[in-house]
Formats: sequence, structure tokens, C-alpha cells
Amino acid sequence: MSGTAVSHTGENGSPEITPFGRKLAGAIAARGPLCAGIDPHPGLLDAWGLPRNVHGMENFALKAADALASEVAVIKPQSAFFEAFGAAGIAVLERVVRHARSAGALVLLDVKRGDIGSTMTAYARAYLGGESALDADAITVSPYLGFDSLDPALHADGKGVFVLARTSNPEASRLQNALLDNGKTIAQSIVDQAAGRNAGAGPLGDVGVVVGATIPPGELDLGELNGPILAPGFGAQGATVADLRALFGRDLTGVLVASSRDLLRHGPGAAELRDEARRIVSTLAG
Repeated sequence: MSGTAVSHTGENGSPEITPFGRKLAGAIAARGPLCAGIDPHPGLLDAWGLPRNVHGMENFALKAADALASEVAVIKPQSAFFEAFGAAGIAVLERVVRHARSAGALVLLDVKRGDIGSTMTAYARAYLGGESALDADAITVSPYLGFDSLDPALHADGKGVFVLARTSNPEASRLQNALLDNGKTIAQSIVDQAAGRNAGAGPLGDVGVVVGATIPPGELDLGELNGPILAPGFGAQGATVADLRALFGRDLTGVLVASSRDLLRHGPGAAELRDEARRIVSTLAG
């Protein structure tokens, strides 16, 4: 499954762009719903016996990408851990993105960007524009400057976004569950606006939402989303397969289950990382 956006030539002779939602649905069907995070966290560098410097981070990130990118549907590098090393760290991130895509994985770059006007346009060019070395298939975005402020990313051809809606961190609840004048929570309003952008798309729209796997079932109505859900919180944060099914439905349609540190702790051996990724996919399919 290639990460490239161009699929074939249309009737007018111009390249036809495959929507992100369609690419993601195909990747999940072929490889399962696991989204493998690559988070060069200092504690993981320690666990792998690597130094807490850019060389240790590079060793870690490229080993993880090499082991996992041919196995899973989506690779999700956490940009902050690379940015912490400045330009040298960004150069490593560029290599991870290239390597993951060349191995057939889609790349979801976890950057959580959200701004207005020309700044958001620049972010969209950096991560979704097709010309940057950081060009990814999708990014995470924050809607808290207004959902419509995300338009430059929402309109990137063949690309996807995952909008923060109801996250798994405990301190998010008070804000995201605050009620609006229409009686809906902020989180539900974000889901509804994403659903509006996905109307009529198939098999999935390009606008996903981030919903933590540890939130209470029934808190959000996701029935009209028609788009993918990124679900962090599985494994180390406590969510089980039963929790995922209670929250998102029995067949987990369109749910991309994120695992980062809980998966990566099985390294540094490539075989052990691949075995754990396969075990998780098998568990999710059971």
C-alpha cells in the first residue's frame, strides 16, 4: 500500500488524487488498524540502551521505523521528540517519514498544529503540501482557534487531518466537555463539524477526529462522523479491546488504534517489535 497521493490518470489526462480516507481504509484492510507511534522519549532511549542525544534518538527512530513500517497501516512520528534536537532532529524526522512511506505505511505526523490565516497555510504547506521533506499523508490538528481556521489543511488534496476532539488526558475533560449554547459539548461540536466535512464521502471521509480510548462510552455521538477515529490510550494508558468495542462499536470500523510507548518498549530487537505489532493486530481482529 503506497503512501503516495497520486493513484492514476483521470479522463482528462491529469493525475487523479486518491482521497486520504480511501487510502486509509485500504491500508487498514490490508494491514489492520494499528497506528504505530514513533516517540523517541528519553525513557525509551534509556530502555534501549541508547544515549539521550541526537545520535541515540536517530538510532532509535530509524530502528523502529525499519521494524514497523512494513507491518502496520500507519506510522505516527511524534514531532516534538524530534524537534527537541533542533535542525538535526528535524533531519532525522524527514528520514523517518521517507522510510515509512517507502515501506508502504501511511504517515500520520503528530504535530497538533492549529493557527489562523497565512500561518495555518504555511503549516499545511510544510506537512501536506507535497513539496516539503516533511510531507505526510495526514497530520493531527487543534481546532481551538476555530474549526474553520483549519481550512488550509482540510483542503489539501489527497491528505487527511485528525482533529483533537475528546482526548484521553485527564485535564482535558473540563474544557472539552463544557457545554455550548446549543446544549452540546465542545467535543461533540468538533465531531459534528468534522462529520459535515465528510458528508457523502466513501468509504471514509478525510477528516478524522482524535478520541481517547479511555473516555466513558456514550459521552460522544460518533454515528454520523463518516470518517476515521484516532484512538490513543490503548495498552499502557489502560484501555483494552473490550473498552474500544464498548466505545466505538463491535467491529471498530474506521478506528485507528494508536500504540506508541507500550509497543516500543518491546525493542530494540526488530523481531520483537514486529511480533508485538502482529499480536496487537491479531487481538484487535479477535
